[in-house]
Amino acid sequence: MADSEGSVEQKFSLQEVLDTFKLCLSENKEVYLQHYVAGWRGLVKFLNSLGSVFGFISKDAVNKIQVLVSHLNGENGSQYVTVQSMVKYELDNELVDLTKRGGHPESGCRTLLRLHRALRWLELFLERLRTSTEDSKTSVMCADAYNESLAQHHPWVVRKAAGMAFCMLPGRQAFLEVMNVGPPEQVVAMLGEALPLISEVYQITEELYSQHNLLDLP
Repeated sequence: MADSEGSVEQKFSLQEVLDTFKLCLSENKEVYLQHYVAGWRGLVKFLNSLGSVFGFISKDAVNKIQVLVSHLNGENGSQYVTVQSMVKYELDNELVDLTKRGGHPESGCRTLLRLHRALRWLELFLERLRTSTEDSKTSVMCADAYNESLAQHHPWVVRKAAGMAFCMLPGRQAFLEVMNVGPPEQVVAMLGEALPLISEVYQITEELYSQHNLLDLP
């Protein structure tokens, strides 16, 4: 039984990610951490379904997801219901290393920031995929998205490895099939629905972090 469950677990579904990000925002536009984490679990499946190319990002994302889940399930879990409540709680209680790595390397604020940056890269890449044509090169789309987002936060060695990894990416058609949605036009339509949701969650988080000067946490 465990095997079959494992394989189901690995199968990526764009619909699932869309549904999760729909649940991410409260009525007053706060970001529910539980749904954010669930959305990322789906995105990790997406990365993993493309082979080991994105291993360096998906492994890190899995680690960050586990840290946030441990905060959610911890004794102060009620403070971590939304990203907004988490930021307030951790800042009020001096649980964030603001200038240099110190006693709180796994603060919720720092952990989420790493996922937040990677989310921007995926958003930019999926948007390029959505608007691309059949002969568009996924390696170029992915590298452009990376250079616009995550690259500025990675050391040279990682950037170099990422550049090499992107050259190994499958073609556009393979990407669209991985989405498990149906024919290409359906995938494109669903991406058109999912990306504004992901973008809104990203923007709200970005503004919150900017407001509290948290965008460069060490």
